[in-house]
Amino acid sequence: MSDLLKKMRAVDVVSRAGVRDAESGRSLHEEFVRSGVKFAASPKGLEDVYYAAVDKLADCVKTDKQGNAILQEGGIYFGCWLESTGTINAELLARFAPETAQSTFAQFARLQREDGLLPYKVTADGAVFKQIQLVTPLARSAWNHYKLNGRDRLFLAQMYEALARYDDWLTQYRDTRGTGCVEAFCAYDTGHDLSPRFWHIPDTPYMDDPKRYDPAIPSLPLLAPDLTASVYCGRKYLAKMAAELGQEEAAIAWEEKARQTHASLLEHCFHEEDSFFYDVDRHGAFVRIQSDVLLRVLACEAGDAALFDAALKRYLLNTRKFFAKYPLTSIAMDDPRFDPFSSYNTWAGAVNFLSLIRAPYAFEHHGRYVELTWILQPIVSAISRMQRFGQCLSPWTGEEGFTETYSPAILCVLDYIERLCGIVPTPEGELWFTALMPQGRDHGVKLADETAYSRNVDGVEFELHNTHKTCAIYRNGELLCELPAGVRIVTDRAGNVRKVIGMTVQLVEGRLILVQDGVELPICIAGNEVLRLQDGRFEVESAPGVVVPTYE
Repeated sequence: MSDLLKKMRAVDVVSRAGVRDAESGRSLHEEFVRSGVKFAASPKGLEDVYYAAVDKLADCVKTDKQGNAILQEGGIYFGCWLESTGTINAELLARFAPETAQSTFAQFARLQREDGLLPYKVTADGAVFKQIQLVTPLARSAWNHYKLNGRDRLFLAQMYEALARYDDWLTQYRDTRGTGCVEAFCAYDTGHDLSPRFWHIPDTPYMDDPKRYDPAIPSLPLLAPDLTASVYCGRKYLAKMAAELGQEEAAIAWEEKARQTHASLLEHCFHEEDSFFYDVDRHGAFVRIQSDVLLRVLACEAGDAALFDAALKRYLLNTRKFFAKYPLTSIAMDDPRFDPFSSYNTWAGAVNFLSLIRAPYAFEHHGRYVELTWILQPIVSAISRMQRFGQCLSPWTGEEGFTETYSPAILCVLDYIERLCGIVPTPEGELWFTALMPQGRDHGVKLADETAYSRNVDGVEFELHNTHKTCAIYRNGELLCELPAGVRIVTDRAGNVRKVIGMTVQLVEGRLILVQDGVELPICIAGNEVLRLQDGRFEVESAPGVVVPTYE
């Protein structure tokens, strides 16, 4: 057994992260300990950053007036925002501290306004309703938490009812042009502070009323592709919720609404020549600024595999567009308005951690696992140098920028390390064991020669030990299987192997040894290829190939 694995087993997470004085911080760390998640690396620099993130995460949890632990945005942002803290942040947190995640989701339903509007943020002073600030669909985040953590039907019913009412509000007040798209009335509706997307447009709605836009602004209201895609995706998951709650007719109705919204998105906001999604002003003109709106739309499961592959080639993996040394930028780098500086709250070019934690949805939805590692690896390299956990990174140097103790950055550390070389539980009832190593990208600095990771699932302790050549998986301390590096093993929640996924552009050859069954299976797998274990042998489930980076 590896000395690193022994070292990880001996770690006391609370002592390693730092004992907290506040009850909310102690509660968070107690939840984290129950998850069984530990991480070790040799050399230990990345490991030190990991536990510093766990430490700072406790500072981002506060107790509300009802005594519930609530995730906060962190940094200078005092509260919980719908676009981030209450959706994608809490969804990631649900893998490590599900009780805090659930109370964070539920507060938005509890504080919903009588007319159906959800607060765009919740602070110590209460709910605030000035704009909508909608990006990641809350329905999907709440559904995934429900599937992953015990299927609490009371929680699901509460969220479904609130989100159905919210959808009604958006339909009534944010489709003034009758296009079927969702309209932006201001910059803050999408959280795109200082983005050239919203130059000459107010930051807040007219008279601070989320139902009104300033009629003196010639471009308003904008048909917003990211808002529209969020509602499309939300409706897909409202259909799942309705079906789960036994409301079959409602589920069918939500599916149809989702289909119509997707059609409206493509009809109005997709520019065929550019193959890009843009805002459309009230005169019917495309606002042709290439921003992370594209990534937001794709992360909401809009478009098919062909559209996503085209977006990878032309934009997301293009070093003239968004594929910076440290990707992904918030504005295309060849746009003259691109601003690489990250020393302030900006979406004018810098790499934002909110974009980074939303990105895996877009890639994994289309089976682009290898391509996602090309985002993960340089960001993990930048993470290894983090001290403050700021909001954004320089796309040129990877240096952290504005603010500190920012929960999306902290959760990105936990999420990216787990996706790259850890154990990810999924809402579909799978466990992902990924046999990759963090790569040193900065001045030849070595990040790891080996890593170890653990997680408790249904009372069972799983461990993963990675080196540059091999991987070993343990269940309750006993060796379960061995395999070559460069793949992902997909099991059920009990650890029974179901699939193998190629996680590198190189062809991986070797053997999967199922130790407890006394079985050895040959593996020869290409990047993004999925092999399903069927009747004692592997069969190809899919083999889409790899989309390589471009430069023009």
